[in-house]
Amino acid sequence: MTLVVDTNVWLDWLVFDDARVRPLAAALRAPGVSAIATVPMLDELQAVLARPGFALAADQREAMLARVRTAVRLCAPAPDCRLPCTDPDDRKFIDLAVAQRADWLLSRDKALLRLRRPAAARFGLRIGPPEAWAAEACL
Repeated sequence: MTLVVDTNVWLDWLVFDDARVRPLAAALRAPGVSAIATVPMLDELQAVLARPGFALAADQREAMLARVRTAVRLCAPAPDCRLPCTDPDDRKFIDLAVAQRADWLLSRDKALLRLRRPAAARFGLRIGPPEAWAAEACL
């Protein structure tokens, strides 16, 4: 199973230790589940982690990024999949998920969640929060 993980879900895991993402963290360490990302996605995560509101020291941010780098397989940025997304910053997530035929795009982002129906109908891609994925995957 291949997943694309949005920045907000990485934050839930790395910064907030949200119990709803613990099944994802465990699954990414086990065979059979993999996450994919692009350099621009990792750059976005790095920029968000550096925001003053998180008050993370440089070594903390680097450790978090290292965990993500270990958990993902890097891919080239994908072409526009032609699904209308209201947030241009979210394009990279939906485009990669479609281009790489990911099973799930895990996100809490409203702009991406609005694409659930068209993404499922056109591409067979499921979009939802990590707890929906975990429930369907019986984790």
